[in-house]
Amino acid sequence: MLTITNDNPLDDYIAKVVIILMALGTVFVFSASSNIAQEFNLQAFYDFLPLRQILFFPIACAVIYTVSRFNYRRFTLENGWLKSPTTYLLLLSIALLTIVLLPQFGTEVNRARRWLRIPAGSITISFQPSELAKWAVVFFLAAFCHKSGTTIKLYWKRFVPLCLIIAVIVGLIIIEDFGTAAFIALLSFLILIVAGAKWWHVLTPLPFAAAGFLAALIHFPGRIRRLAAFLNPTKWADSAAYQANQSLIALGSGGLSGKGLGKGICKYGHLPEDTTDFIFAIIGEELGFVGTMAVIALFIVFVWLGILVVTRCQDRFGRLLAAGIVLTIGIQAAVNIGVVTVVLPTKGIPLPFVSAGGTSMLLSAFAVGVLLNIAKQSAERPMETEG
Repeated sequence: MLTITNDNPLDDYIAKVVIILMALGTVFVFSASSNIAQEFNLQAFYDFLPLRQILFFPIACAVIYTVSRFNYRRFTLENGWLKSPTTYLLLLSIALLTIVLLPQFGTEVNRARRWLRIPAGSITISFQPSELAKWAVVFFLAAFCHKSGTTIKLYWKRFVPLCLIIAVIVGLIIIEDFGTAAFIALLSFLILIVAGAKWWHVLTPLPFAAAGFLAALIHFPGRIRRLAAFLNPTKWADSAAYQANQSLIALGSGGLSGKGLGKGICKYGHLPEDTTDFIFAIIGEELGFVGTMAVIALFIVFVWLGILVVTRCQDRFGRLLAAGIVLTIGIQAAVNIGVVTVVLPTKGIPLPFVSAGGTSMLLSAFAVGVLLNIAKQSAERPMETEG
């Protein structure tokens, strides 16, 4: 049982859980990428996915440590919009989301234009603007709701302008990334509820949101096929439901204790996106039910520790920001695991800290560093009641 004391502070436990998850992800990305036909080429280190993931792991640890040393209150809007990095983070996200849609800048991967390719000498760095936008929305909502105070309950003066800003970001993302857009919309409403917005305020945009998502479904037939495959997997077993079926085969073939690390076979061309969205299935195949439950337990511990940070923080901005970070990682993990176990339709959302991808890992590490700083400052300050 975890004992949180001055000698074992809350931020230390959070850091340990996250580092274990990232280490586990690095190992399984390497395992899922292994192929008997491939040869290691150290001269092209960055171009080889598992070696690139090994590089991201220590960088992410350094990001967590460095960011945890900075005062999280720098992200507030108390000193004005133009003096807060949160404002520029939001504007940068909107700009990049617009740029990635342009054919001359955005790169299409798996029939979706989500990536920017940035040349850096002999290598090319890939960046996913929607990942930055996700965290920009979390930081912006926390800062805006904190600055608004009790006036967040005002519908036309506060709630409607805030919804319009969120709608712009979700609208830009939904063109190419339906799952992330839906996730950000859900996350935004949850943070607003935590911040004290009225329930009927939150319900009013739902018809417009539903209409927008319905239009996005109709405009892109592939999304309708994925939904149909989820509802009738047998009919679409060889096409739209193939990935989901292979995921279940990987999980089921692992049994209780798995086939052993590196001994899975679904990664040999049978399971698409095995290093990213479906890495959890590879864990299930090689470590079995025990391994998958261990991963789920780690995320549950993370969420529990995050809730403790929220409840112990006396600063409203800190509480809102910590709640947003915990909600983002917790819900994203639940959605990814739900997709892999075919409880939810395929959405293209990675498993935090575990799936391959530098953008997701480094930005999530940044957010965790902020969470650690909130935990530290909460432990250093005596508890006070707000009045």
